[in-house]
Amino acid sequence: MYAIITISIVAIIVLFFGAIQKKRPLLPIVYVGLTLAFILNLLEWNKSIHYYNEMYIADNFSIAFNAVLIFTTLLVFIFAPVYYKPVKRPLEDIYALILFALVGSLTMTGFGNLLMLFVGIETLSLSLYILAGSKKFDPNSNEAAMKYFLTGSFASGFLLFGIALLYGASGSLNLEEIKQYVILHQHNMPGMLNIGLLLVAIGMTFKIGAAPFHFWAPDVYEGSPTLITTFMATVGKVAAIAAFFRLMNSSFGEVESIWKITLTIFAIATILIGNLSAFYQDNVKRMFAYSGIAHAGYMLIAIIALKQDAAGVLLLYSISYTIATITAFAVLILVREETGTFSIKAFNGLAKHNPTEAFAMTIAMLSLAGIPPLVGFAAKYNLFISAIEQGNLLLVIVAIVGSMISVYFYIRPIVAMYANQPSATSAIDSSSNYKKQIILAAVLMILLGLIPGVIINLI
Repeated sequence: MYAIITISIVAIIVLFFGAIQKKRPLLPIVYVGLTLAFILNLLEWNKSIHYYNEMYIADNFSIAFNAVLIFTTLLVFIFAPVYYKPVKRPLEDIYALILFALVGSLTMTGFGNLLMLFVGIETLSLSLYILAGSKKFDPNSNEAAMKYFLTGSFASGFLLFGIALLYGASGSLNLEEIKQYVILHQHNMPGMLNIGLLLVAIGMTFKIGAAPFHFWAPDVYEGSPTLITTFMATVGKVAAIAAFFRLMNSSFGEVESIWKITLTIFAIATILIGNLSAFYQDNVKRMFAYSGIAHAGYMLIAIIALKQDAAGVLLLYSISYTIATITAFAVLILVREETGTFSIKAFNGLAKHNPTEAFAMTIAMLSLAGIPPLVGFAAKYNLFISAIEQGNLLLVIVAIVGSMISVYFYIRPIVAMYANQPSATSAIDSSSNYKKQIILAAVLMILLGLIPGVIINLI
């Protein structure tokens, strides 16, 4: 909770400095604020504090995922100076909205009441709607914002209606009280509760970009400013999947028979649609959009295979996905600034002039594909083992097939970087700090792949 308060205060301070036209202190304030929030968040480890009549629960689950979200946001801000280098005006509005979106994300991971879930989702969503259109003179950015707002509002309606039906059936919005009601009536579940749960599931699958409610993601990811797409694809997705897991694990774990088949169908469709659609994409940014859809399907497996270590497996997968995705987008930003295109051809010969960036991109692609010994392989392996132990063999087979398909489109940029002739005659310019941060992310993907058990056993 102190992390949420700290980030909110930092966002307000950033707005104040923007109002007095002070651009230089903005990023240092953000860095210090996020670092302080990260520390304050970890100080609540093993305490399991319930705030405001269990409206918010700071347990190890929420603290671990909050740490991932704060660290991911810090990485996004670290890459911000390069992305916004041509922009001369203070960027207090952009930075503050990212911070407020993070506040919504942190609220979603620890909600103990469905009202807090809705408040967190809307805080995140409203910020992202604006950020998607923050490149206001770009028609694609405007289109992305409009599509995201319209479809997101529609999904929020489903979610809110579902919450209302859950309240009408159980008489409470508290997760623990809903759980007790479900246990008491598990052999004669009211239709109102079943419908409410389905509507909530529809709203949550939209937020994570899972099929069949994934249709907004490719256009929104492609049209949004690339740095915002990075934030959206990592923080937004991980917060939504963590919230979805908490909801199902806390209140509906005893009646998985009423939702397991539905989520299994969603997961299978998401994995196949995401990977098959990414297969023929030449636009790397759009490829990442479909790749993100596929990974949402993999993350759903952790919810379907609820068991003792499912939360830890989901945490490991979230870490591997966010680090690899941010690294890939960081390199993509550099390539796009130099070549003016997101085409795979823009990566031709990158290894010749920019070996550091090419190496980092290679590690990111291989990790997303699940190639050993990287952390992406460890995440998928533990996820699949967990699902098989819970009797979800068919789902795992589909996931393995999807992973095999993904190897093709993840390898394409690697082939372009190392096998093709350079598109540019000179190296792509990036600061030494930018190189260090990219290498740090690549090293993390290697090291975490060697110690996955440490992450899984945290929660």
